[in-house]
Amino acid sequence: MEDKDHLRRCIELAEAAVEQGDEPFGSVLVDATGKVRAEERNRAHTDNATRHPEFDLARWAGRHLTAEERREATVYTSGEHCPMCSTAHGVVGLGRIVFASSGKQLQEWHDELGVAPPAARFRPVVDMLPHAEVSGPFPEFTERIRALHFRYHQAE
Repeated sequence: MEDKDHLRRCIELAEAAVEQGDEPFGSVLVDATGKVRAEERNRAHTDNATRHPEFDLARWAGRHLTAEERREATVYTSGEHCPMCSTAHGVVGLGRIVFASSGKQLQEWHDELGVAPPAARFRPVVDMLPHAEVSGPFPEFTERIRALHFRYHQAE
């Protein structure tokens, strides 16, 4: 599977999150062979504020993968990691990060919508994890993800 195929799955998970009353974020953990090992959607609003999909995948990887498997894994996600998720990613030693939309884009969309700033200031994942291999954003997904954020926030 290609990066964009995994990102499409992340967006499907983000859509499922919105349908369940959560913000539109979804993530997939893929091992070095290309096998999907775990996937998760955002559950921060309906379950626990720390239930971001990237954080849940880091927790899962810490329990189920060896250190080498974690280093060789890729986390695909619909939106760039927040500082909490970046830290969890680094602490468990996960490898590459591929995101469809950036935190900068999210901030712009939130500004358009008048959404209050988050409790923690955003930092790009490359600032949080300077040695990580990071790819994103992917412009072909921008409008679809933007629409999901607008749908979620307009339903609040």
